[in-house]
Amino acid sequence: MDNHYHLLLSELVEGGLTLFLRKLNIGYAKYFNEKYSRHGTLFQGRTKKVLVAQHAHFLYILHYLHLNPLDYLKSAEAWRIRSRGDIKDVREAFTYLDSYRWSSYLDYSGKKNFPSILTTDLFQEKSGDYTIELRNYLHDTESLTSRLALE
Repeated sequence: MDNHYHLLLSELVEGGLTLFLRKLNIGYAKYFNEKYSRHGTLFQGRTKKVLVAQHAHFLYILHYLHLNPLDYLKSAEAWRIRSRGDIKDVREAFTYLDSYRWSSYLDYSGKKNFPSILTTDLFQEKSGDYTIELRNYLHDTESLTSRLALE
Protein backbone atom coordinates (compact mmCIF):
# COMPACT_ATOMS: atom_id res chain seq x y z
CA MET A 1 0.00 0.00 0.00
CA ASP A 2 1.20 3.55 -0.57
CA ASN A 3 1.25 4.75 3.01
CA HIS A 4 0.57 1.77 5.28
CA TYR A 5 0.82 -1.98 5.55
CA HIS A 6 -1.14 -4.78 7.16
CA LEU A 7 0.31 -7.68 9.09
CA LEU A 8 -1.57 -10.54 10.70
CA LEU A 9 0.56 -11.53 13.67
CA SER A 10 0.29 -13.76 16.68
CA GLU A 11 2.08 -12.78 19.86
CA LEU A 12 4.30 -15.48 21.37
CA VAL A 13 5.62 -13.38 24.26
CA GLU A 14 3.71 -10.68 26.12
CA GLY A 15 4.70 -7.31 24.65
CA GLY A 16 6.38 -9.00 21.70
CA LEU A 17 4.16 -7.44 19.04
CA THR A 18 4.80 -3.92 20.28
CA LEU A 19 8.55 -4.48 20.35
CA PHE A 20 8.57 -6.14 16.92
CA LEU A 21 6.50 -3.40 15.27
CA ARG A 22 8.59 -0.65 16.87
CA LYS A 23 11.80 -2.24 15.55
CA LEU A 24 10.28 -2.84 12.12
CA ASN A 25 8.92 0.69 11.71
CA ILE A 26 11.95 2.52 13.11
CA GLY A 27 14.41 0.30 11.26
CA TYR A 28 12.65 0.68 7.93
CA ALA A 29 12.17 4.45 8.38
CA LYS A 30 15.89 4.87 9.09
CA TYR A 31 16.81 2.77 6.06
CA PHE A 32 14.38 4.59 3.75
CA ASN A 33 15.29 8.06 4.99
CA GLU A 34 19.01 7.39 4.59
CA LYS A 35 18.59 5.83 1.16
CA TYR A 36 16.49 8.73 -0.16
CA SER A 37 18.14 11.56 1.84
CA ARG A 38 14.95 12.51 3.64
CA HIS A 39 13.65 12.97 7.18
CA GLY A 40 10.42 12.30 9.01
CA THR A 41 7.78 9.62 9.25
CA LEU A 42 6.87 7.27 6.43
CA PHE A 43 3.54 5.80 7.44
CA GLN A 44 0.11 7.30 7.83
CA GLY A 45 -0.83 7.78 11.46
CA ARG A 46 0.07 5.61 14.39
CA THR A 47 0.38 1.86 14.41
CA LYS A 48 -3.01 0.27 15.06
CA LYS A 49 -3.61 -3.14 16.54
CA VAL A 50 -6.90 -4.97 16.19
CA LEU A 51 -7.54 -8.06 18.27
CA VAL A 52 -9.23 -10.80 16.24
CA ALA A 53 -11.40 -12.25 18.99
CA GLN A 54 -14.63 -13.17 17.23
CA HIS A 55 -14.97 -16.12 14.86
CA ALA A 56 -16.68 -13.97 12.20
CA HIS A 57 -13.73 -11.56 12.24
CA PHE A 58 -11.32 -14.49 11.92
CA LEU A 59 -13.22 -15.77 8.86
CA TYR A 60 -13.13 -12.36 7.13
CA ILE A 61 -9.68 -11.02 8.08
CA LEU A 62 -7.72 -12.75 5.30
CA HIS A 63 -10.17 -11.53 2.66
CA TYR A 64 -9.82 -7.99 3.97
CA LEU A 65 -6.02 -8.15 3.91
CA HIS A 66 -5.81 -9.72 0.47
CA LEU A 67 -8.38 -7.45 -1.15
CA ASN A 68 -6.69 -4.23 0.02
CA PRO A 69 -4.65 -3.89 -3.22
CA LEU A 70 -7.96 -3.54 -5.10
CA ASP A 71 -7.90 0.08 -3.88
CA TYR A 72 -5.57 0.65 -6.87
CA LEU A 73 -7.77 -1.09 -9.46
CA LYS A 74 -10.23 1.38 -11.02
CA SER A 75 -13.04 -1.14 -11.49
CA ALA A 76 -12.83 -2.33 -7.88
CA GLU A 77 -11.57 0.61 -5.83
CA ALA A 78 -14.82 0.67 -3.80
CA TRP A 79 -14.59 -3.03 -2.90
CA ARG A 80 -15.05 -2.26 0.81
CA ILE A 81 -18.67 -1.21 0.22
CA ARG A 82 -19.89 -4.78 -0.10
CA SER A 83 -23.53 -3.80 0.42
CA ARG A 84 -23.31 -1.94 -2.90
CA GLY A 85 -21.43 -4.74 -4.65
CA ASP A 86 -18.71 -2.50 -5.98
CA ILE A 87 -16.47 -5.09 -7.66
CA LYS A 88 -17.52 -4.83 -11.26
CA ASP A 89 -15.35 -7.57 -12.79
CA VAL A 90 -14.21 -10.44 -10.56
CA ARG A 91 -11.98 -11.90 -13.27
CA GLU A 92 -10.13 -8.60 -13.62
CA ALA A 93 -9.83 -8.36 -9.82
CA PHE A 94 -8.20 -11.81 -9.66
CA THR A 95 -5.84 -11.00 -12.51
CA TYR A 96 -4.79 -7.91 -10.59
CA LEU A 97 -4.37 -9.80 -7.30
CA ASP A 98 -2.31 -12.45 -9.11
CA SER A 99 0.05 -9.71 -10.32
CA TYR A 100 0.31 -7.83 -7.01
CA ARG A 101 3.50 -9.14 -5.43
CA TRP A 102 3.32 -7.26 -2.12
CA SER A 103 0.67 -9.45 -0.56
CA SER A 104 0.50 -12.91 0.95
CA TYR A 105 -2.41 -13.71 -1.38
CA LEU A 106 -0.09 -15.52 -3.80
CA ASP A 107 1.28 -17.72 -1.02
CA TYR A 108 -2.20 -18.53 0.25
CA SER A 109 -3.29 -19.44 -3.27
CA GLY A 110 -0.41 -21.88 -3.69
CA LYS A 111 2.07 -19.69 -5.58
CA LYS A 112 5.40 -19.18 -3.84
CA ASN A 113 5.98 -15.49 -3.17
CA PHE A 114 7.20 -14.98 0.42
CA PRO A 115 7.08 -18.55 1.78
CA SER A 116 10.05 -18.21 4.12
CA ILE A 117 8.33 -15.58 6.30
CA LEU A 118 4.74 -16.82 6.23
CA THR A 119 2.84 -19.40 8.17
CA THR A 120 -0.38 -20.22 6.33
CA ASP A 121 -1.32 -23.41 8.19
CA LEU A 122 -3.90 -21.87 10.52
CA PHE A 123 -5.97 -20.51 7.66
CA GLN A 124 -5.34 -23.40 5.26
CA GLU A 125 -7.12 -25.74 7.69
CA LYS A 126 -10.07 -23.37 7.90
CA SER A 127 -11.64 -24.18 4.56
CA GLY A 128 -9.41 -25.99 2.12
CA ASP A 129 -8.59 -24.15 -1.12
CA TYR A 130 -8.21 -20.45 -0.32
CA THR A 131 -8.38 -19.31 -3.96
CA ILE A 132 -11.78 -20.96 -4.39
CA GLU A 133 -12.99 -19.46 -1.12
CA LEU A 134 -11.94 -15.93 -2.12
CA ARG A 135 -13.32 -16.40 -5.64
CA ASN A 136 -16.69 -17.43 -4.15
CA TYR A 137 -16.61 -14.37 -1.91
CA LEU A 138 -15.93 -12.08 -4.88
CA HIS A 139 -18.55 -13.81 -7.05
CA ASP A 140 -21.08 -13.26 -4.27
CA THR A 141 -20.17 -9.57 -4.45
CA GLU A 142 -20.43 -9.57 -8.26
CA SER A 143 -23.86 -11.24 -8.02
CA LEU A 144 -24.92 -8.55 -5.58
CA THR A 145 -23.85 -5.91 -8.11
CA SER A 146 -26.00 -7.55 -10.80
CA ARG A 147 -29.02 -7.73 -8.50
CA LEU A 148 -28.63 -4.09 -7.48
CA ALA A 149 -28.36 -3.01 -11.12
CA LEU A 150 -31.74 -4.63 -11.80
CA GLU A 151 -33.45 -2.74 -8.98
